[in-house]
Amino acid sequence: MKKQDKDVAIGVLREKFDNSTYIYFTDASAMTVEQVNKLRRMCFQKGIEMTVVKNKLARKAMESLGDERGFAPVYKALAGPTAIMLTDSANAPAKLIKEFRGKDGKRPILKAAYIDSDVIFGDENLDMLIALKSKNELIGDILMLLQSPAKNVISALKSSGSTIAGLVKTLQERQAQ
Repeated sequence: MKKQDKDVAIGVLREKFDNSTYIYFTDASAMTVEQVNKLRRMCFQKGIEMTVVKNKLARKAMESLGDERGFAPVYKALAGPTAIMLTDSANAPAKLIKEFRGKDGKRPILKAAYIDSDVIFGDENLDMLIALKSKNELIGDILMLLQSPAKNVISALKSSGSTIAGLVKTLQERQAQ
C-alpha cells in the first residue's frame, strides 16, 4: 500500500471514529468467506457498518483525534486480524454477534468495545454489553418513571373529585329539605 493510499485510509477511518460513539473491535479470522459474507449481510440489515482494518492504520486514525476521545486503552486490542463494527446503538453489535454465533458458534470474538469513551475488553463481557440500553430506551424509561406519579395523582383527584362532588350535592339536597 502506497503512503498516499495509507493517508487516505487513515483519513476515512479518522472520520468514522470521530463520528461514532459506539465501536466494537472483533476478530473474525478463521471464519469462512461464506460466514463473513453472512455476517456482513446481518450487519447491513441491522444498520451496523463492518469494516476490516489494518491495526496500524486504525491506531494512527485514533491517535490523530487526540486524547480527548479516550481511544488509548483500545490500542492493546489492535493485535491480530481486526474487524470494526460502527453503530448508533450501544448494544446492537453485541446482540448481532450473539445471534450470529447461534448455539455453538465461536466467531467473531469480541476484542474490545468502545462505548461513549469507556472501553470494555473481552468476549466474556458480551452478555453485559447486550444488556446495555440505547439512549432512546433510557429516555423512554425516564418518561415512564416521570409519568407514573403524575398519572396516580390525576387518578386520585378524579376519583376523589367525584366523591367530593357527591358529598356537596348530598349536603345541598339536605339543606334544601
